[in-house]
Amino acid sequence: MIPRRKRMVVIGLLVVGMGLATALILQAFNQNLMYFYSTSDTVAGKAPSGRDFRIGGLVVKGSLQREPGGLSVRFTLTDLHQAVDVRYTGILPDLFREGQGIVANGQLGRDGVFIAREVLAKHDENYMPPEVAAALALTKANAQPSRETR
Repeated sequence: MIPRRKRMVVIGLLVVGMGLATALILQAFNQNLMYFYSTSDTVAGKAPSGRDFRIGGLVVKGSLQREPGGLSVRFTLTDLHQAVDVRYTGILPDLFREGQGIVANGQLGRDGVFIAREVLAKHDENYMPPEVAAALALTKANAQPSRETR
């Protein structure tokens, strides 16, 4: 009977150990997830505060402001429905332009300005980041009245 009890204790410890390892892996995975939010979602308060996420949209023409003698820039992103101001310190990608689609990684500040840690720009004229294209399409679909409601 003693060998059977030892076996049960070993099996129980293995099950608890595997459960603990799985919980730790899932927690680490969840902490490293970076969700995408459109500018409309961000303005609506759906984006997390105090946590990194990705935001995407089109850079509003005429909104780019460079700090003289520094690497800090401010610009506005839009999904053609809502706009969010973005602040970034660093070298912008070579393909960054006003009117183009971008995705930025960072956090939303207390003042509602998105503080970007990384800015990713499209790589050719016909490309738009998939998240930005989907957010723009969803915004356009929501803005147009459906035929059933007429």
